[in-house]
Amino acid sequence: MLDFAVNVRPGGPPAWLTDRLAARLPDLGSYPSQADERRATGAVAARHGRSAEEVALLAGGAEGFALLPGLRPRLAALIAPSFTEPEAVLAAAGVPIQHVVLPSPFTLAGADVPDDADLVVIGNPTNPTGVLHRRTDILALRRPGRLLVVDEAFADGIPGEAESLASDPLPDVVVLRSLTKTWALAGLRVGYALGAPEVLARLTAPRPHWPLGTLQLEAIAAAGSPEAVVEAGTRAQSLARLRSAMTAGLAGLGLSVVAGDAPFVLFTVPDAELMRKHLESKGIAVRRCDTFVGLPENYLRAAVRPEWPALIDAMTEVLQ
Repeated sequence: MLDFAVNVRPGGPPAWLTDRLAARLPDLGSYPSQADERRATGAVAARHGRSAEEVALLAGGAEGFALLPGLRPRLAALIAPSFTEPEAVLAAAGVPIQHVVLPSPFTLAGADVPDDADLVVIGNPTNPTGVLHRRTDILALRRPGRLLVVDEAFADGIPGEAESLASDPLPDVVVLRSLTKTWALAGLRVGYALGAPEVLARLTAPRPHWPLGTLQLEAIAAAGSPEAVVEAGTRAQSLARLRSAMTAGLAGLGLSVVAGDAPFVLFTVPDAELMRKHLESKGIAVRRCDTFVGLPENYLRAAVRPEWPALIDAMTEVLQ
């Protein structure tokens, strides 16, 4: 299918990256080395101007969410609509949860976070809304005794990584990053956390030895290289141009499109289920959104792809 549902770079990883990973295949008979770990950690630290102690390498950004219950929060406030994984892992661990639902247009203006929440999780840009919150608005959520976790899984898809907190060494802010989207590495599971050393030590305490394999460490080191950062920045600029054209196409159909900057677009249709079934019959997949807390059933999300005119053409048939 023409997949607008998954926000992973189409076409697979770039050739230089697969070549670099392939060169490490003969090393798989040995356990991951400390040198590999230091190289990957150093690449991430240099990329964000952090110390190595402020970096925790992860098996995908989602592992960072899976580790949150180990911090033993008393009350977690989840800014919604947002990625559903934090709710799943915290609820499974018996952590009390309160959703802070943002009304359309899904900005932080007037967000009512409980004062006693000692853990707040927010996406920036937020999935599925695509809204890019201002740094100042996110930092306004800080309180004494509270840890703020910012999911920046799509931050490297934003030109200039605008509004990112990845390079800010704040004692009460943890930033989670994923490398699976930009580099098409969803099957390898690679990401990292940035935060105060003592917080990261508590976060990663339950992990087993060798939590990441050799290829994962190599991928993190490769994606953190200066050349890769430049390439990601160039791609982000291209995605921004595509997004503008795609949103104009959706608006041209008379649809309401949520203002955002992420490499995906949230929009409303009169009948989301009918639209999804019709698109499926045309070999096109989009993301349903009625599974997100705070979104009515008439929303759909579509990844930004060069093939967006095919999506517009198929949708036109239903709307007419």
